[in-house]
Amino acid sequence: MGEIDVKGTGKLGFGLMRLPRKGISIDIPHVSHMVDLFMEAGLNYFDTAFVYPGSEDAARKALIERYPRESFTLATKLYAAFIPTEKSAKAEFETSLKRTKAEYFDYYLLHSLEAGNYRKYEKFHLWDFVREEKKKGRIRHYGFSFHDSPELLDKILTDHPDAEFVQLQINYADWENPSVQSRGVYEVARKHNKPIVVMEPVKGGNLANPPKEVREIFDKANPGASYASWAIRFVASLDGILTVLSGMSNTEQMEDNLSYMKDFKPLTDEEQEAIRKAQAVYGRLDTIPCTSCRYCTSGCPKGINIPDIFKAANLRRGSGQIERAEEEYAKAIEGAGRASDCIKCGQCEQACPQHISVIKELEKAAEMFD
Repeated sequence: MGEIDVKGTGKLGFGLMRLPRKGISIDIPHVSHMVDLFMEAGLNYFDTAFVYPGSEDAARKALIERYPRESFTLATKLYAAFIPTEKSAKAEFETSLKRTKAEYFDYYLLHSLEAGNYRKYEKFHLWDFVREEKKKGRIRHYGFSFHDSPELLDKILTDHPDAEFVQLQINYADWENPSVQSRGVYEVARKHNKPIVVMEPVKGGNLANPPKEVREIFDKANPGASYASWAIRFVASLDGILTVLSGMSNTEQMEDNLSYMKDFKPLTDEEQEAIRKAQAVYGRLDTIPCTSCRYCTSGCPKGINIPDIFKAANLRRGSGQIERAEEEYAKAIEGAGRASDCIKCGQCEQACPQHISVIKELEKAAEMFD
């Protein structure tokens, strides 16, 4: 339970948010096979959360009941943003223990801190709570995940120097993006000497299918390398990285990630130059910074499939793929609401960790498609 050694954990972590499903249920045999491949590659960091539907149960069935407890590292999270009482917030920890049957959590996070909610974690005494649970041995390391400005991150780390690590959204496309500020938050974490867990390195899968101009840059620099590999290796090459989470949804993604992360090699100088060229392309694009986390969809009164509508809009806005964008939009509204059905209730904007003006973007999508 001592200090975190960033060299002691494999540079690839298995994010359990976007697991494969059969119908509405998580496909446990499929997940178990992916877990086996991951463990056989010598990797062992698994990340789940109280609010990921079915994820903690899947972690128990596919991992915890099948492997010795000390053979893997498990992280989960406490999300208090919409919880009404301190008691119910703290109860999430007990529920996570019951769901996973993990006995303890190697990494426990206060989930998705940002300007609109970080004071609630203070008000509910949740920092004191995780400290006490660490003393009891039910948490080995505690920290927090974060979606906001470098200035707020600096304040939180200054107020809570005991935080042992921080989980940040970092990817090459958003390195200088003013709404995400990947570089800014990374530099603040480094200033405070905190190990960093990276989330959304492939930006919800968006960087696995980049615009044509970016594909051409990468194909010229390293023919045959997957586009996801560029994104994951970029962040894994940074100093101070504990692990890079990839929310793998099928065996094909797992095998691709393992092909270059099992024996990870940092980007070369030539590859870094290709990344800089790709960043310049993304800097010119007018796209919606959605990562398909789907926090916005569960409370939508009109059942609008917001992330998939944004995916369709980005195909048109980012790379001019008009016909494909229309096809993706048709899929997004099948059995669901249209962009024009939005009643501007605003629940989606409260839930969005990317701080997207969802209502405004849906209006644009309605003009585009409806």
